[in-house]
Amino acid sequence: MKWTTRGLLFDMDGVLISSIGSVERSWARWGAMRGVDAANTIKHAHGQRAIEIVRLLRPDLDDESEMKIVEAMEVEDYAGLQVLRGVERIVHSLPQRYWTIVTSATDRLARSRLGHGGIPVPGRFVTGEMVAKGKPDPEPYRQGAALLGLRPDECVVIEDAPAGVESGHAAGCRVIATLFSHSAAQLSVADWVLNSLEDLRVTVLPDQERLELEFDPLPR
Repeated sequence: MKWTTRGLLFDMDGVLISSIGSVERSWARWGAMRGVDAANTIKHAHGQRAIEIVRLLRPDLDDESEMKIVEAMEVEDYAGLQVLRGVERIVHSLPQRYWTIVTSATDRLARSRLGHGGIPVPGRFVTGEMVAKGKPDPEPYRQGAALLGLRPDECVVIEDAPAGVESGHAAGCRVIATLFSHSAAQLSVADWVLNSLEDLRVTVLPDQERLELEFDPLPR
């Protein structure tokens, strides 16, 4: 399969970096502190902003304060954090003007994880604090496209969570989903599903304006 695009918008956790251990441990700790069942807390811990998870699970608490508590836990927990397959080949070879990151994480947490993983930090990228509404709302990916000076329909989103896939589609982007935190069936609304970024090859075309994506999507 080949597809031509002008920009790539990467989610961070579950696409570039495996931080699932840190995420689940931190949210389980927070749940224990706040009387929320750990399994229920972890169920909601992927693909959305921390502030929205707090609002969902404990709407009676101060969401900003609680978000900072979880952020501090996650920043301190690097155990098991690793760069996912295929990521280094793409991000270290592709000029940054063609890509950015759109994450539900805070700026502090995103910079911490990217730095720990040795992933280049784009000069401008979208974090949870920058949007009024997080994924699955289209705002994050609309902002990501704008940072690249592009329309959403000129971009391809790479996601691993249903909320992110929905956000990318709602923004007007094509979406590639990679398998990490969710099954292919849960990601079936994506345009294409790959096992990982190891299955994606990105080439800058001679006009220097477009990227050619070559990949082998999983069968539907």
